[in-house]
Amino acid sequence: MSDATMDASLNGPEPTQLKTADGLPLKAALAKSQLRAKRRAFLLVAPLFLFVLITFVVPIGQMLLQSVYNDGFSKNAPALGQWFNEHPLGSPIDESAYTALASDLKQMKENRTQGEAGTRINYDVAGTRSLFTSTARKIERLEPPWKESILGVNEGWSDPNLWRAMRSASSPYTVDFYLAATDHTRDKDNNIVPVDPQRAIYGKLFIRTAILSLVITVLCMFLAFPIAHLLASLPLAKSNLLMIFVLLPFWTSLLVRTTSWMVLLQQQGVINHLLVWSGLIGNDNRLEMMYNQTGTIVAMTHILLPFMVLPLYSVMRTIPPSYVRAARSLGATSRTAFRRIYLPQTLPGIGAGALLVFILSVGYYITPALVGGADGQLISNMIAFHMQKSLNWSLAAALASMLLGGVIILYWLYDRLVGIDNMKLG
Repeated sequence: MSDATMDASLNGPEPTQLKTADGLPLKAALAKSQLRAKRRAFLLVAPLFLFVLITFVVPIGQMLLQSVYNDGFSKNAPALGQWFNEHPLGSPIDESAYTALASDLKQMKENRTQGEAGTRINYDVAGTRSLFTSTARKIERLEPPWKESILGVNEGWSDPNLWRAMRSASSPYTVDFYLAATDHTRDKDNNIVPVDPQRAIYGKLFIRTAILSLVITVLCMFLAFPIAHLLASLPLAKSNLLMIFVLLPFWTSLLVRTTSWMVLLQQQGVINHLLVWSGLIGNDNRLEMMYNQTGTIVAMTHILLPFMVLPLYSVMRTIPPSYVRAARSLGATSRTAFRRIYLPQTLPGIGAGALLVFILSVGYYITPALVGGADGQLISNMIAFHMQKSLNWSLAAALASMLLGGVIILYWLYDRLVGIDNMKLG
């Protein structure tokens, strides 16, 4: 007997490979089926993925880019950009610098971009837009030496801070907008320094936004807890009927709800009239509840209250009443049973509602703009101002990016303390 025959007799017959009805190996058929299922699942998810990508990820990416990118000056002043690259910081502003400036001003006038370049520098040094436009109008009539001619048009060109700003803006990428968003700037030597205290507004707005959002969140929590507990304790038919009143604000326009509070809270409004009529206050001592922080807190608490009620209700509905009854039967008082048995089980709903209300609060700007006045406006109102009025989109993007960063940190803290898997939103 040969060695091959002996090995075959010892090892036995080769195992038969399993195949499907159409003759494919079972392993290959299974892999093909799984690939087909994955492809089908991807096609089902693809529309939602594209929607999120186009409407959420791409705009946020553009916002982050806009906060560090602004080529309004750099693309219109190539000669100055080259001069700044060849001359380090601290170099004297000599005739060669003014020659480059004259060359760029001529090009700006030809392309009609002196306003765009001046606006970019005006973000850093106020009043420079008119400096660019007025000098560009006369640049064709000027002759060398350029330093003497340009300074003859306007002495403002000799300001060292102006040249520092142009050096900084000669690159389209900059962090200066984040410095402005944190109430800092650069001096003539390019050192980062705080702005004048009278111009430091963004830090105060961030602090005010955080405090007011926290106050609104706490108020919503204390108001929503008994409401949610009542809804969870009642029979389903009655709780569904009362839930309609909780959801009613969602069916009313935000603008209508805000203007309704304006009617109620103003000095000649319903609440002040009732207080005067009842004799609690005098006609000359009407309460100021509009165009201040009080109006913002009251209106936003009413608007955001359902976002706290629903997560709490969804959690309380699942807590068996027998737990509290068992604790009381074992000798615990009602307060102890609530504190040690019932309240800990509602923490996922409290955390989810607080996170939701706080995040919505920091981003609200319609309600604070209408009822808050100067004292009740939030950082979102300043972002809207730079987007719509001053057109400083890069500063608006920097402020929005910082707000986004704060929300992400808050989300991370919630995940560490409570756990995002425990979130219950209803």
